Amino acid sequence: MLNPSEVKTVLEAALLAGRAPLSIAELRRLFDEDIGADTVRRLLDELRLTWKDRGVELVNLASGWRFQTRPAFQRYLERISPERPPRYSRAVLETLAIIAYRQPVTRGDIEDIRGVTVSPGSLKALESRGWIDIVGHRDVPGRPALYATTKAFLDDLGLRSLQELPPLEEIVRTIDLNPEETPPAATANPQAETPEPDPPEAAESSPPV
Repeated sequence: MLNPSEVKTVLEAALLAGRAPLSIAELRRLFDEDIGADTVRRLLDELRLTWKDRGVELVNLASGWRFQTRPAFQRYLERISPERPPRYSRAVLETLAIIAYRQPVTRGDIEDIRGVTVSPGSLKALESRGWIDIVGHRDVPGRPALYATTKAFLDDLGLRSLQELPPLEEIVRTIDLNPEETPPAATANPQAETPEPDPPEAAESSPPV
């Protein structure tokens, strides 16, 4: 049977090798013997402290645990890896913000809040990134799809739950809008959304190691 130090080393190796966050259940499957969930969590906390003064950190996200680069070092890494995440338009980010704070919502709900018709491309861009998904259908005529954010969305923002989302005002500032410019809550005849010529822009997060 492995001792706690050996178990922690195995956990460290698995997390460093993993491309996606690993849940407690997945980490427990690494071992032949039954390592309790509380023991795994305790060892992960110890491991997090071990790495606290290094360039990467162990974080607990919505989907599980992973190592990722600390934000302060991102500017250095960009010099050897110039690839940048996709950039989303203001319309896409407005749609994402509405889904994140009002979920689950239908396309019609989003149009009522933004005051414009939602471009299919906005929803498709967010679905392709894995940030939103259809979680059901509203029980009304036509049964419109209900959209909500995913665990991948929280992972990319470095969050564990929706309760950790920043205030909406911060999202508004992020997409370069003033509160006075926020679209009205509803309109009787929403106008068509003006196509965005610029490529989509996404909020950046610390990439995994």
